[in-house]
Amino acid sequence: MDRVKQSIHYWCKDTKSNQIRGKGICVAVLDTGAEAHPDLGNRVKAFRDFVNRRVGMYDDSGHGTHVAGIIAGNGRLSGGRYAGMAPEAELVMVKVLNQKGEGSLEQIEAGIQWVQKNRKQYRIQIVNLSVGAKADLDSKKAKELICAVEQLWDEGMIVVVSAGNYGPGEGSIAIPGTSRKVITVGAVSDRNTQNNCSGNGPTDQCVVKPDVVAPGYGILSLNRRYQDGNVPYVRKSGSSMATPVVAGAMSLLLEKYPDMSNVESKLRLRESCDKRKDFLQIQGWGMINVNQLLR
Repeated sequence: MDRVKQSIHYWCKDTKSNQIRGKGICVAVLDTGAEAHPDLGNRVKAFRDFVNRRVGMYDDSGHGTHVAGIIAGNGRLSGGRYAGMAPEAELVMVKVLNQKGEGSLEQIEAGIQWVQKNRKQYRIQIVNLSVGAKADLDSKKAKELICAVEQLWDEGMIVVVSAGNYGPGEGSIAIPGTSRKVITVGAVSDRNTQNNCSGNGPTDQCVVKPDVVAPGYGILSLNRRYQDGNVPYVRKSGSSMATPVVAGAMSLLLEKYPDMSNVESKLRLRESCDKRKDFLQIQGWGMINVNQLLR
């Protein structure tokens, strides 16, 4: 994460002084769940399982724990070096994917509906979905999933979703990242060139996607198996890792500007991104720039 932060100009006046760290912002993460980890402390405020209907918090994949760390890990076991984007943000973890990282439409929609129903109780302002179905999903099911995430957006939440890993061909944005409303995130490598799997637009409605790109390859974040004698951090890659970089950045933005709406936040993100000549066709608004975002 230290490398990621350098590439997106994370270190600015607000972050260097620790004035802005995501405090008071709650992010719902719909994924494979989460394991208790020292870098998350007691900031996971709720856990709900729509796959196995278990009560206690767990992650049988590791994907969700990794994503949670990118958003809100505080770097306790690394002396802060591998802290996430918003190290004081709170999390609500909703398990909608199984051990293989797969989930049915019904499970994902149930998770989305639960977030919608409980958003006021947990003060959920941002939703991270590092999940997506292929563009050839049945049109009725695709519409249902897109409508579900757009309902969250319409209720005022910032919804950040992955572009998917079905690229790099045209029209390969994963669903619901094809939605006009939500913020769709693509992944780029350290050298600001797209890897060979992050989804690209345009959508079948001729919408340019992804909206924004962020580092997504070789990202070092929380290892759910560290208690088994393994190291506390592990590397993972894909648009799933780029998405929480943006969700975490939006947590910082909302802490600094608590009255900013999701629409205003999206416009601020668009205006603050860096356009790069070396990947004009795949970047949307460009690479996220935290310094400009928090100006």
